[in-house]
Amino acid sequence: MGIIEVDMFSEDVNTLDHPKVIELKKLLEEVADEYDSHLLSFDIHHGTVSFSFDSDELTAEIFQVLQNK
Repeated sequence: MGIIEVDMFSEDVNTLDHPKVIELKKLLEEVADEYDSHLLSFDIHHGTVSFSFDSDELTAEIFQVLQNK
């Protein structure tokens, strides 16, 4: 399983308690539930979000979505 890193927000969004970050984490947890999976890690650094799941299938699906954007 790999860690997914995505530039999601402006560089000033840098804390886990930022409302946008909280909303994204909740969304990722909901997606993980749909795959009977768990969000293993979640962090943000100057707008770049990094996260991982305990499901290779879900991780592959997310990589696929990101590549098609």
